[in-house]
Amino acid sequence: MKLYEDLQSRKFIYQSTDENRLKNLLNEEKIAFYAGFDPTGDSLHVGHLLPVMGMRRFQQAGHTPIVLVGGATAMVGDPSGKQEARPILTKEKVSENAAALKKQLGRFIDFESGNALFVNNADWFMNMNYLDFLRDVGSRISINRMLSAESVKLRLETGLSYLEFSYMLLQGYDFYHLYKNHNCVLQIGGQDQWGNMLAGTELVRKMARYEAAVLTFPLLTDSNGAKFGKTAGGAVWLDTSKTSVFDYYQFWRNSEDTEVGKLLNLFTNLPVDEIEQLAALEPPMINRAKEILAYEATALAHGEKEAEKVYTAASAKFGFADPDGKIQTSSKIKNIRHSVSLGDNLPSVELDASEFDGEGKWIIQLISDAGLASSNGEARRLLKGGGVYLNDERISDMNKNITGNDFKDNSLLLRTGKKRMKKIIIK
Repeated sequence: MKLYEDLQSRKFIYQSTDENRLKNLLNEEKIAFYAGFDPTGDSLHVGHLLPVMGMRRFQQAGHTPIVLVGGATAMVGDPSGKQEARPILTKEKVSENAAALKKQLGRFIDFESGNALFVNNADWFMNMNYLDFLRDVGSRISINRMLSAESVKLRLETGLSYLEFSYMLLQGYDFYHLYKNHNCVLQIGGQDQWGNMLAGTELVRKMARYEAAVLTFPLLTDSNGAKFGKTAGGAVWLDTSKTSVFDYYQFWRNSEDTEVGKLLNLFTNLPVDEIEQLAALEPPMINRAKEILAYEATALAHGEKEAEKVYTAASAKFGFADPDGKIQTSSKIKNIRHSVSLGDNLPSVELDASEFDGEGKWIIQLISDAGLASSNGEARRLLKGGGVYLNDERISDMNKNITGNDFKDNSLLLRTGKKRMKKIIIK
């Protein structure tokens, strides 16, 4: 299947400037294209991954990705989808974040082959003369068109600074700079970036007399309309200090039955026809499709060895969906042996043994300290609802204290709900 048709069948495409021309660029030519990521934080989360997976598929088809990290634009702040202005970051923090994002993006995009570029727009903006920018760029973009962009209209109701308003000009200039210096002819991104992306095509057309193209991906939501990648505990991060590999795996493993096919298409490299068969499985065998999704997504983000560890740990605890391997798949998960134990693959937290001396540690405080609740109040609600387990025994006593006697070989298993757990180790 050619790239454009593959993207269509997997439901990557939301909107584009010229479908026929885009189809020709993707199927018949080898082009340079780009996607931008502002380093407003030191880690990507699952909500960022759709354009990353899009770039990966483009590169696999022979096109050259340009990964742009917005070292300059991050200090301005994109108003798209925000009710209020982002905090203004220091240059030093933006630089640190950019380096962290490059490392994470390198797990998905092959920079070693030479068929990919990593650029930072701070390199061309930091020494740019402001008056030159206004004359060359500001004179070519209509205020009326900028005001018509959804990202601007929504913020006019709550207040929009000139700093944020100028973001569209900066992103538009990025496209012109990449076209001029790297022959980049296509920008890809989320559907909320449509207005900013069109500003880029307008600048390329007016400053270079070329019709550049853009393609947007859909913004994903769950069945309740919430942004994809959010959980009760917050965002699901790629940084393992923010989200453990086990919890990352469990996020995908806990996908809704009706969403598995869509997520397999967007976030794995499995063939479309195989995905159709997996998505058509009935409960309880649909859980095998979820295992495959979780394994493949985790392998991309954290490597196959880590994916195997958490797959075996989670399945040893909750059960293997297809222990006899009856469901056919091209995923490497089929080669993993099932005769495993929990071992050390569960997410863990180390605490000082002295905290459990005497009367011990209050169960509510332990839940919070283990990172299984964001506050003592949330921990109370979990326990009151019957959702707290200590070594698989439900805890109902709100005043229970945990002592050294509750530990076996200096560890115990603390669980909230069906899937979130931590191994508590004392030293």
